[in-house]
Amino acid sequence: MRVILAAQAILFSAAVAAGCQPPRSSSAPVPPSAPAAPATPEDEARQIYSGRCSPCHGAQGAGDGVAAAALTPRPRNFREASWQSSVTDDQIETVIRLGGPAIGKSPLMPPNPDLVAKPAVITALRVMIRAMH
Repeated sequence: MRVILAAQAILFSAAVAAGCQPPRSSSAPVPPSAPAAPATPEDEARQIYSGRCSPCHGAQGAGDGVAAAALTPRPRNFREASWQSSVTDDQIETVIRLGGPAIGKSPLMPPNPDLVAKPAVITALRVMIRAMH
């Protein structure tokens, strides 16, 4: 339980940090602006990977993100050729949508229900993962 809470705290901290805006030089208060919407599914996939996936899987997919040390089992290393050849595209997309338990893997891999209605983004995430080997 402590591992899950630690991982959630790290992920929350990373999300907060990703949403921070630099200080403005103007003395007048400026309301925060909404982040620009991604132009393509690939852009959105990169944003999602950076914010949601890299804290555990690492920026380069080596399973060495900032939260990885606190997780048992360790996050998947997408760079391993043996893993890449052992998993289907459908399995990768299913675990992105439904989380680890959906394919008999770690319950620490959370689902992404907000992506169910965005199949092009899920495909772009899978393509990114495949390209990491």
